[in-house]
Amino acid sequence: MPKMKTKSSAKKRFKVSRKGKVKAGQAFTSHMMQNKPKSMKRKARRTGVLSKADARIVLRNFLPYGRKVKKSSNTDGGA
Repeated sequence: MPKMKTKSSAKKRFKVSRKGKVKAGQAFTSHMMQNKPKSMKRKARRTGVLSKADARIVLRNFLPYGRKVKKSSNTDGGA
């Protein structure tokens, strides 16, 4: 089976946390900020966690190697 390619645009836009959640920057922060409420600008400073449905799409289609691998309960090497 050949290696799957990671989408270059997704590498730049998303990060996968240690627990497997997908973090992304906030939308609507690039221009016309004087027309947006102060609370919206304040909340948009930080990155947010994507919903489960969106995270699944990103991990499945764009970041195939960003998925968390589930470890089996038997970790002694199969003795």
